Amino acid sequence: MRRRTEILVLLICLVIVTTSFASTVTYDHRAIVIDGKRRVLISGSIHYPRSTPEMWPDLIQKSKDGGLDVIETYVFWNLHEPVRNQYNFEGRNDLVKFVKLVAEAGLYVHLRIGPYVCAEWNYGGFPLWLHFIPGIKFRTDNEPFKAEMQRFTAKIVEMMKQEKLYASQGGPIILSQIENEYGNIDSAYGAAAKPYIKWAAGMAISLDTGVPWVMCQQSDAPDPIINTCNGFYCDQFTPNSNKKPKMWTENWSGWFLSFGGTVPYRPVEDLAFAVARFFQRGGTFQNYYMYHGGTNFDRTTGGPFIATSYDYDAPIDEYGQVRQPKWGHLRDVHKAIKLCEEALIATDPKISSLGPNLEAAVYKTGSGGCSAFLANIDTKSDATVNFNGNSYHLPAWSVSILPDCKNVVLNTAKVNSMSVIPSFIHESLNKNADSTDSIGSGWSWINEPVGISKASAFNKLGLLEQINTTADKSDYLWYSLSMNIKGDEPFLQDGSQTVLHVESLGHGLHAFINGKLTGSRTGNSDNAKVKVDIPITVVPGKNTIDLLSLTVGLQNYGAFFDLSGAGITGPVKLNGLSNGSSIDLSSQQWTYQVGLKEEDSGLPSGSSSEWVSQPALPKNQPLIWYKTNFDAPTGNDPVALDFMGMGKGEAWINGQSIGRYWPAYIASNSGCTDSCDYRGPYSANKCRKNCGKPSQQLYHVPRSWLKPSGNILVLFEEMGGDPTQLAFATRKMGSLCSHVSDSHPLPMDMWGLDSKTRRASNPTLSLSCPSPNQVISSIKFASFGTPLGTCGSFSHGRCSSAKAHSIVQKVCVGSTSCSIDVSTKTLGDPCKGVKKSLAVEVSCA
Repeated sequence: MRRRTEILVLLICLVIVTTSFASTVTYDHRAIVIDGKRRVLISGSIHYPRSTPEMWPDLIQKSKDGGLDVIETYVFWNLHEPVRNQYNFEGRNDLVKFVKLVAEAGLYVHLRIGPYVCAEWNYGGFPLWLHFIPGIKFRTDNEPFKAEMQRFTAKIVEMMKQEKLYASQGGPIILSQIENEYGNIDSAYGAAAKPYIKWAAGMAISLDTGVPWVMCQQSDAPDPIINTCNGFYCDQFTPNSNKKPKMWTENWSGWFLSFGGTVPYRPVEDLAFAVARFFQRGGTFQNYYMYHGGTNFDRTTGGPFIATSYDYDAPIDEYGQVRQPKWGHLRDVHKAIKLCEEALIATDPKISSLGPNLEAAVYKTGSGGCSAFLANIDTKSDATVNFNGNSYHLPAWSVSILPDCKNVVLNTAKVNSMSVIPSFIHESLNKNADSTDSIGSGWSWINEPVGISKASAFNKLGLLEQINTTADKSDYLWYSLSMNIKGDEPFLQDGSQTVLHVESLGHGLHAFINGKLTGSRTGNSDNAKVKVDIPITVVPGKNTIDLLSLTVGLQNYGAFFDLSGAGITGPVKLNGLSNGSSIDLSSQQWTYQVGLKEEDSGLPSGSSSEWVSQPALPKNQPLIWYKTNFDAPTGNDPVALDFMGMGKGEAWINGQSIGRYWPAYIASNSGCTDSCDYRGPYSANKCRKNCGKPSQQLYHVPRSWLKPSGNILVLFEEMGGDPTQLAFATRKMGSLCSHVSDSHPLPMDMWGLDSKTRRASNPTLSLSCPSPNQVISSIKFASFGTPLGTCGSFSHGRCSSAKAHSIVQKVCVGSTSCSIDVSTKTLGDPCKGVKKSLAVEVSCA
């Protein structure tokens, strides 16, 4: 009896434990309400398939350390259901594991089911088989589409419920999203758009998740769905009901990279300004898109022409390392906002003008608490304002945060966080290669046949659209035509020369005449279409035209994006050079082959028996497979492959695709600047770097994919390159820097000190090596006065303290971290009456 009583008590305890953590999540006009309390929530996007399960815990912890409360992710339908009713939730697709890891870290989840996601993801996240369902029309009031959308959405919701992952069940999911940015394009769908959105909202609510649903960029989102804002700035956004909170689901922390494009970045001063302005003007939920961007492994990129790197200039970079000063400055912004939380959730802001382009917002609690935000939205001029009897200096395009309506804890334009310049240390892929002869000895190869080589090839009159033909099973589709040329044909009378004219919907093509490459052309991210005239040589008798059409990720955005075609739709003509004669080949009987022969033979895993290594390694040859074995770089630092010297293709390591590579696509020489002024509205093209260089040269290789030795690298090279030039690039920390003025706010951690101590304290420059087993080994630069430049290019100004370098060296060298008061008392006064700052650059070892 006693044993049964003990078991009964244990079961009761278990029931209490498993149910006591269940939360009630609702909302009112001010905020998301969790267990009856309004919350100020900072969120960040991490897409689980753009990193690896081995990376997830560290990414989540760094997000938490950076001040996040919520992790936001899309759900990628085409990953999870690549074949209708056949599901994949393993490895990088293990959504449940990812959500549980977020919960273990004590963070919430916003699950954006969509199931349209955009996200620069292939086909917007839709599986290609959806396109072939009879009568279907995407994202409109169409019964076949709605049936499939509801089936998948319900599948995901049921999975989450089974694992008790909704907050109403004690799990971390506090929000879900249905549809995605439909309001941007819904006018194109006419009268069918509104009933579709009403249906989607009703369908989502009917799934009974116990948490609120949102629709982003949907001003007519039906109640109780919360409509939210996406953009670089959302401070002016107003929800469609005074009963809904002001939420920002995508604050774009940078922008995506396209093959052929320069590299975009967003200054942290502007990003911090946007965040502070949003909370100043009544916002209570803000999400960074992206907080960690990651990598587009395999063939997951959309676009078309989206690069393999999805770094996004996010606070945590593609390799999983914190990007400084962006991560650190935003962490301080989050701390400052959280110091104001009690006032922010108590009431609406009272906003007043302090002058032209100058604004104050005050929040007061019922118990006398007060927090304020002071903004200068002028794009050029600093200002001094009077607020509550005190004077405050406001740099242009900045916000000062005053948690007590008196003292400034942070100004968004004054970065108190250190900067880090990463470096990549290169080493040969084949470490024993010490001569020209031995370099190629580690490689083997297989030539991919030109033209038709598979039994599955088929004939068809006319030119076929590519996506409908391949169903995206491969990037490649062969169009092949054999023709007999009579010796008296007019276009043979001018030295057997003619011009092959080809028009394609994109995204690129290679033309082979009688087995020889005669010309290539690719589109770009602005215009995927291709039109090319290629001088060719034909001969009397049989001639073969083989056109290899290729895609570089399928369209992911826009009204009716799913109908965007690809491939050679014509016309295809032979135009004579001398007498204007022309033959239209478009309606001839063409032979088609989906994909490459060797794609089906196990080559990506390296397991084929066809590999050869003699007589000599072919280089700069199109349509060739390469394989080599290698040992992993030592240590635990992140690893990339440097593809300089290669053209375009795809790479696999131990059978896993690291994605498409394309170092031969060089960015424009124009549009970049040495520095980008953070002041003024940001746009995707405002701040660019890497002009005249490959859009992407380095390609992330997850450490978890590597073994200490015996790794296999397989490449498919489409255009021609030299694989012996491939090298590992191990990501290291190059330099640490910080630049703090004597007018900077005190460090955030000093806010809790008493007012007397704070008044006696000075701004502080702090540096810390990223690894606990490292110490500061040298001082590369130190100047107190009016130093110029940025991290990596500091220089002395007209005024510089003679003893700054020795003081910094004494305090910092040999220590893991150091802090120095930025004051004349500590560093001397080289120029009285001048505002001064301390700039330092160090190395760690």
